[in-house]
Amino acid sequence: MDTGSLMEQILSKENLNAAYLQVVRNKGAAGVDGMTVEELGPYLSENGENIREQLRTRKYKPQPVRRVEIPKPDGGIRNLGVPTVADRFVQQAVAQELTPIFEEQFHDHSYGFRPNRCAQQAVLKALEIMNDGHSWIVDIDLAKFFDTVDHDKLMTIIGRTIKDGDVISVVRKFLASGVMIDDEYEDTIVGTPQGGNISPLLANIMLNELDKELEARGLDFVRYADDLIIMVGSRQAAERVMKSVTRFIENKLGLKVNGEKSKVDQPKGIKYLGYGFYYDTFAKGYKARPHTKAVEKFKEQMKKLTCRSWGVSNTYKVKKLNQLIRGWINYFKIGSMKRLCRKLDKHIRFRMRMCIWKHWKTPKNREKNLIKLGLLRRGAHGISYAKGYARVSRSWNLHIGISKERLAKFGLVSMEDYYAERRVTC
Repeated sequence: MDTGSLMEQILSKENLNAAYLQVVRNKGAAGVDGMTVEELGPYLSENGENIREQLRTRKYKPQPVRRVEIPKPDGGIRNLGVPTVADRFVQQAVAQELTPIFEEQFHDHSYGFRPNRCAQQAVLKALEIMNDGHSWIVDIDLAKFFDTVDHDKLMTIIGRTIKDGDVISVVRKFLASGVMIDDEYEDTIVGTPQGGNISPLLANIMLNELDKELEARGLDFVRYADDLIIMVGSRQAAERVMKSVTRFIENKLGLKVNGEKSKVDQPKGIKYLGYGFYYDTFAKGYKARPHTKAVEKFKEQMKKLTCRSWGVSNTYKVKKLNQLIRGWINYFKIGSMKRLCRKLDKHIRFRMRMCIWKHWKTPKNREKNLIKLGLLRRGAHGISYAKGYARVSRSWNLHIGISKERLAKFGLVSMEDYYAERRVTC
């Protein structure tokens, strides 16, 4: 493909309109200039032609990204860089034209931030390789990948394919646009801001060099963005691969491997994209399921949504719970978790009974509502004056009054039923 006049394709009306619509769909926070997504349309109506001319003449200058620190579950910090809305628009326009060019080069075992690919496909491919006899895993953790990408190495790789100097110029400018941290400007001499529209593509371009090296060595692997696992047949082979691939990553790509988090293990000791793995003795093969940490995170989110002191209606709590349940099941639907869903369902119903019990407030009102739900007066009266939300919620009378069926009529989604509906067998 001729990439010598790529900038004109980027600046075509069709591509720019598509970029604008995508930025609006993505929403997102304002950058350093405070411009919101809602203000982008009027801004482009007035300044669109000027932006196009600046890009043609290499005079376009991106503004610094706004640093946002996001806590990680492990206690660390993830640095996000939020570009201005106008810069996101330009990045999106560039990414839309670069993506199909580089898609032809990307490895089939790369799944992150690519069209029509997802995390579940990566996990399924990993299972396929594990069950083909490659049951020793080299789990490589790249330390602060997005913050450590070498600009010169990345631009050299891009320059092998892209011959339009105007495009090369604007990509380098985005890499070197700088960052604002607490109103203080800092240069960005390495890294590609995690948060920019073009950053996922640039990450895949960089790490495709690693994919090609692994393929040349005949290694089976799966990569989702910077999450990489390599699968081999023995511990000895895994140890050798860990050492040699680490050398390649650090010496050839200029990236850093986190030695503390990287490890060699069998599938049962690995957490990949939120999934854990176990050996099914009946099926005689490895299967995936939500990792223990993913389950604990779900429980924490569920607990917040069913907090008795949260001053919202129970209808709203059920609405938010259903969103959490559906999202979680849809992500983990390729996992084996029927028993887990049944167990979580019971806990969710227990939490919702406590919320409803508190909402009824007084013993008199509780007794009245329980009788309406079909309890005999004697049973309703006795429990209505009982102490302790947890004890009452576990009682047989409340299970009868606020039954699984009644909670379903109230709108609460059953995890077990929704999983049965959405499950993908593998």
